[in-house]
Amino acid sequence: MCLCHVAEATQAANGVKRPDVPTMLEEDMEVAIKVVVVGNGAVGKSSMIQRYCKGVFTKDYKKTIGVDFLERQIIVNDEEVRLMLWDTAGQEEFDAITKAYYRGAQACVLVFSTTDRESFQAIDSWREKVEAEVGDIPTVLVQNKIDLLEDTVIKNEEAEASAKRLKLRFYRASVKEDLNVNEVFKYLAEKYLQRLKQQTAEETEVLHSTSNKIGVFNTTTSSHVCNQNSSNGREIITLRPNKQRTKKSKNPFGSCSLL
Repeated sequence: MCLCHVAEATQAANGVKRPDVPTMLEEDMEVAIKVVVVGNGAVGKSSMIQRYCKGVFTKDYKKTIGVDFLERQIIVNDEEVRLMLWDTAGQEEFDAITKAYYRGAQACVLVFSTTDRESFQAIDSWREKVEAEVGDIPTVLVQNKIDLLEDTVIKNEEAEASAKRLKLRFYRASVKEDLNVNEVFKYLAEKYLQRLKQQTAEETEVLHSTSNKIGVFNTTTSSHVCNQNSSNGREIITLRPNKQRTKKSKNPFGSCSLL
């Protein structure tokens, strides 16, 4: 931990603010969310990411080899969010490659096609693969290509029943018509922010249960320390930066020390 953070904590406890040790502002941080988009081949995963990040659509199908990556920065609930979208290959021969990219994912899009029943039946398998690597993360189920209603092989009722069984938010989307694409990723960002705030609140509650405020003597400290510092004993609580946030600019205090 950089010593400047310890200095800031000590100064805050004493009501002192040193002008030569600036405080890290919230505006200097952003939320970065790794989102994996999974499903069988040819269901429209690459097209969905291209549509969302670049605003383009192509009818030509090109099989993804391994993984592809795009990102987009958005504002959600007045919070700046950077979505890092990982497009994974849907063919089994790439399983060994793609599952390594699931690690560290913080949200997931499960995609199947209106015109491909096998892709619908494979949804459970895709979810299990992701959960095996990252556990329970915000996830949505997407039925793509709903513009091809005449070629549909999946009834609305069974798609809705599957989403209900998996306890997932369900979207019917058309990447070609740009229908519900933005809504899918906005929902995931909101869901992740909600979970992030909940985790932060829980950590804060644990911190307050240990000490009423930073720098105040903790009554659980061993007895010999109490005797030595009974009048002004203090305990420094280590402050950890939120691991889910990334700095937008290079930290100027990366190697600072307390003088």
